[in-house]
Parts: sequence; C-alpha cells; structure tokens
Amino acid sequence: MTGRIPDAFLDELVSRSDIVDIIAARVPLKKAGREYKACCPFHNEKSPSFSVSAEKQFYHCFGCGAHGTVIGFLMQYEKMEFLDAVADLAQRAGLELPREAQAPRDSGSADLHELMQQAARFFEQNLADNPRAQAYVRRRGLEAKIGTRFGLGYAPDAWEALLKRFGTNEEERRRLFQVGLVLERSGGGGERTGGFYDRFRDRLMFPIRDSRGRVIGFGGRVIDQGEPKYMNSPETPLFHKGRELYGLYEARQARGDFKRLLIVEGYMDVVRLHQAGITYAVATLGTATTQEHLNKIFRQTHEVVFCFDGDRAGLKAAWRALENALPLARDGREIKFMFLPEGHDPDTLVADEGAEAFESRIKDALPLSEYLVQQLIAEVDLDHVDGRAKLKALAGPLFGRMPEGIYREMLADRLASRVGMPANKLKEFFTAGQPKRAGSPPELPARQRGRISVGRGNLLTQAITLVLHHPAAAGVIEDPELLGSLNKAGVSVLKELLEQAATAASASTATLLERWRDRPEHARLTQLAMLDPLVADTPAAAKELKMAVEKLLQEYGPGRRMDELLKKAQELGLNYEEKAELSSLLKSKGRP
Repeated sequence: MTGRIPDAFLDELVSRSDIVDIIAARVPLKKAGREYKACCPFHNEKSPSFSVSAEKQFYHCFGCGAHGTVIGFLMQYEKMEFLDAVADLAQRAGLELPREAQAPRDSGSADLHELMQQAARFFEQNLADNPRAQAYVRRRGLEAKIGTRFGLGYAPDAWEALLKRFGTNEEERRRLFQVGLVLERSGGGGERTGGFYDRFRDRLMFPIRDSRGRVIGFGGRVIDQGEPKYMNSPETPLFHKGRELYGLYEARQARGDFKRLLIVEGYMDVVRLHQAGITYAVATLGTATTQEHLNKIFRQTHEVVFCFDGDRAGLKAAWRALENALPLARDGREIKFMFLPEGHDPDTLVADEGAEAFESRIKDALPLSEYLVQQLIAEVDLDHVDGRAKLKALAGPLFGRMPEGIYREMLADRLASRVGMPANKLKEFFTAGQPKRAGSPPELPARQRGRISVGRGNLLTQAITLVLHHPAAAGVIEDPELLGSLNKAGVSVLKELLEQAATAASASTATLLERWRDRPEHARLTQLAMLDPLVADTPAAAKELKMAVEKLLQEYGPGRRMDELLKKAQELGLNYEEKAELSSLLKSKGRP
C-alpha cells in the first residue's frame, strides 16, 4: 500500500491534515488538558474513553483499543481503503495525488472512470460549439466561469451523437451501456449502432463527481420545453444516487472548512448559489435525503440546513428528511429547516434578492427541535386531554428513532412543556417498551478499559518511545550510523526512526507511524505511541534520548563485543568466525 506513495508525499499529507479537525467533523470532541476527549465512535460507552492528541496527531480509545493516525481514522470510521483515505485527505489539503498512488487498472473501474471523463469533455465541447445551448445558459444567468468550474456541457439533439463518438465496436457500446450513457433498443437496432441509442439528448449536462473529482454520473436538464425536466444517470458500478451529493466536490474545492452544508433540490440551484458565493450548497440526486447522505454530510461539518419550497410538496419532503435525520441527531450536531417564499426556488430567489439576504434566511432557519414540535402541535388540539394524548402517541415513534443523549433529553423537555406534563413522565412514556438497540457491541468490562501500562521498558524501548513521542528530539543524535555497529536485536528500528525523524520536513508521531504501516514492527510501534509520554517536552526528551543512546553504545558497542570474545577465548575458545570477528575488532582499536 504505502510503498506506492513516496514517503515525502505521505509526510506532507499527514502534516497538513490536522487529526483534531478531521475527527471533530465526525465526533463531538471536548478539550481535556492537552488532549481532546469523546465517547468512542467505535463501541458503545457512556463515559468518554476516546482520546485525540494534537501533538502526536494520533487517536486512541482506552476502552476498545481503537487507535491510529488521521489516515487510520478514515479507514476505520469511513470504511475506506488506504489509497482512498489518502486521496480524500490529499483533495482536502489541496495536494495532487502522486501517479504511483493511482489505483491499478485490473478491475475495469479505472477504464470506466476514464470513459466518463471523456464523455464529460465531449459534452463540454458541444456546449462551446452550440449557440442555442449557450443562449440558454446565459438566459439562466450562469457565467462562463461557473460553467467551467462545474464542467457544464450539452448533449446534442441527436439519437447517436455520443454513440458514434465512443461506440465504434460492440465492446465500447457495452461499456457505454454499463455506465448508463446509452440505452438498449427494446426491439434490437441497426447493425451500425448495435441496438443502442444515447440516453441524454438536447439537454444541459451536469457532471456528478465523487470525492476525488472523478465523473461518476450525469444530470441532464432539458433545453426549453420537454419531459422529463431532469434526467439522471441510472444506478451503475460507479454511481449510486442514494450515496452521492451533487456539488460536494466543488464545495470542498471552494472551501474545505465550511461551517455548514445547505441541501437544495436541483442542479441549477447548486450552480447558481455557488456563483453567488454560497459555495456550501449541495443537492440530492432526484431522491429524498437518505441516512447515507447525512452520514456523508456529517463527516464534513456539524451543521446541515435543508432548503425546501414552502408548498405542500416541500413540506412533505421536509418531513421525510426530518424522519431520516432523527437517528443521526445527537449532541454537537445542528439540523435546520429553511422554507422559501411561494413561487421561488433557490435559483430564482438568490437572483432576486442577492446572496446576503439569502444567507440571512439560512441563519434564521428552524432548528430540528422547533420544527418537530411545531409540526406535531399543528396536528392536535392541546386544549383537550385527548389532543395531548394524541401528541404523545405521535411523538413516541419519532423519539424512539433518536439516539440517547442530551439532545434527545432537551427535546423531550421542550415537548413536555408544550404538552403540559412533567418531563420525566413523558420520557418514561417514550422509553416504555422500546427494545434495546441492536448493532452496538457490548461495553467492555472495567478491567479491560484501563490504559496500557508496560512501564518504561528497557533502554532500547525507552529510546524508541522518546523518538516516537518527540520526533524533534532526534536531532540531538548527530550520527545515527553508529548504532549500526551495535550487537542488539531491534536497534535497527531505532536507527531508522532517528533517520526518518531527522530528515522529514515536519515529523510527528503520525508521520513516523505511517512510514511503518506495512511492516511487522508497526503494531509494536503503535503500542508504544499510545503510552503516556516519558517526559513532558522536546528538550527533556532530547536529553533523555542522548543519554539512552550513549548507554546503548557503551553496553552493546564494539568494545563490549570485543570483551565478550576475549573472555570466551580464554574460557572456551573461539570458532573460525568468532576469531575473524575478534581480529577485526582488535584492528579497529589499534591492537595487535
């Protein structure tokens, strides 16, 4: 894995990726001394045992033992492969992924990505060459710069324009069908076309990109009149509409540290909002917002604002979004709902009133708690006992979908005050008969949740631990090569760590560990990285490290080995190899 990525690139990537920011976008962290604490996202627990060190750029759970660097966290939390995690961080950090890190072309997916990219360029060129399509873009108020940023294109008003360009043989036509760019004729077709025709015709094309910027699908908006108004790519090996968000890649390119994400309904809404400077707008792809969408959103930010039309259809869509969001509503996350004036969508409203007024509406959006209570109360008559009972019955299943925590408690308190009953009674009503949530591993016994404690270890272990915890201290060892002469197992690890720490542009615990990811020593080095520091700061570490190396040289250096061989020669005698070794050592000391 790591061997395909240059060490220098990996060092820079880890140093640019603040593990606290990456984890805080997914897990609510609280400052605790020099570290950050939270309840572990990898197992069910009530008291925080998950720790994140900004100094080490390392996380560790003292409960379940989960640990690692920022790359390891993405792999464990997001279920990413190593190269995908590297690519995600590289995109976030504005680094170009090295050629060596590109995925192998063994599964065919890389060929399909390239085909989609070629199709995107084909559509872009057609937009540049078609005056009618250009006139439509201008009429919609889109500038050339924003069109280039989103890669807008045009699918010609022809049955086989794309097919003729990229489907010259049966294999190519099948690949076009595989990625959803062509459809198969129900009754066969001409020999020349192989029974296929273009899916997108006479439409403004919106490329849909994944987190790495690769085109995985398209949305097409009809030019002028026609049905359906919008058409999306079908489900393909590359594209799953229930997981993807249009504009998320562009939002991250525009600003990687956005405070919130705004979810709108249309491609044109996203593009027009970005043009107005609201570059945190994204859209679902012709489907309701799913929990997979929301998980992806909460991996980027703590706040999401749903934007809907104020009509009946918009209110219905908002309620579906609320129901899907409830299982993910927890402390540290903000979920809000914004409704537009009648007759407007985000595209037209931002054009009419400008970005500043539009963002004021976003800031005034209803929190989930308020929207939920308002909608429930609108369904009942609180002046009567029957109405309050109905409210409890309506709210019970909704609260049952929410995770336990302060957020749920506060929402129950708010609803109780509106219902006119003690909060504890309402909470008892909601929790009565609810089954224990499945899917969470049992909490570990207390005896298994303690910190790792192995003492200071031997001299070599102490030296390695000092370098891992305080890489800047490695500079105190002027010539690590001297360690190469030591006759002790494991000293080569210390020597290499010293060299890596001294030569890396910005060494940290995390950058050192990533250098060893695919090697047998990685597990032990990670264990040492999780220990409490032997000393408080780098100057103290440098002093301890220098003393440890000097003692190692004294105890295991050539002089020690020479004494051992001389003693053995007197007592037992030496074999041929030992005699040669002793002779070499004596010559190095200037002795006959």
